[in-house]
Amino acid sequence: MNVVIIEDEARTARQLERLLNKYDPSVQVLTQLPSVKEAVAWFSTYPHPDLVFMDIHLEDGLAFRIFEQLNLKIPVIFTTAFDEYMLKAFKVNSIDYLLKPVDYDELVAALEKFKTIRSHPVLPDLNALLQLIQKPHAGTFKERFMISIGTRLHSVEVADIAYVYSEEKATFLITKGGQLFPLEYSLDQLSSLLNPDHFFRVNRQFIIARAAIQSIHTYSAGKLKIELLPLPRQEVFVSLSRLSEFKDWLGR
Repeated sequence: MNVVIIEDEARTARQLERLLNKYDPSVQVLTQLPSVKEAVAWFSTYPHPDLVFMDIHLEDGLAFRIFEQLNLKIPVIFTTAFDEYMLKAFKVNSIDYLLKPVDYDELVAALEKFKTIRSHPVLPDLNALLQLIQKPHAGTFKERFMISIGTRLHSVEVADIAYVYSEEKATFLITKGGQLFPLEYSLDQLSSLLNPDHFFRVNRQFIIARAAIQSIHTYSAGKLKIELLPLPRQEVFVSLSRLSEFKDWLGR
């Protein structure tokens, strides 16, 4: 089976490739593409693979833009930290929709489903998917993180988190009091562990708490800069691909 992975976080792509090789060592990952632009260029040049694994939030926009530019007929398994795009995903060749972090058993089930559908094509049950999306998520989000530093174990309440950020392939948590802790989670994983009513991933490096926002400044072309407290080590801007969602989130 020839596979393409469209994912803007290299570590997540490597982990997915390891899971695929665990499922079937003969699976060939042809390439890993981090952006809409690179995906469009690749599919315009190379033969189509058997299956595509696709994140939705890429470094230059939503993955659905790929389908707007190309008439792709390739089966897709979406891997994402967000469930709000599920119905849209099933309108563009989607076999399954896996929430990050991807569980191995769920991945196996999706691949077996792909094999079955390839032999006996069926249409997705959109009504069942809608019911799935509307199921309450209460109790599924983290309330605290246990963090080990040396021989000491720290318990950090999620309510005390101001923001988390990635830097040089590591993830850090900043509390409202300014304490810094390392986390053994990627931002993709944290996106599904933190309650989206209170936290938002504004770009590839930052997930912020609503309570940490001190002010928002508008720049040219609608670009937004966020002032956070405690002050981060770098300026924080909202990614243009997430600008509309961010404004909706602020208005909830």
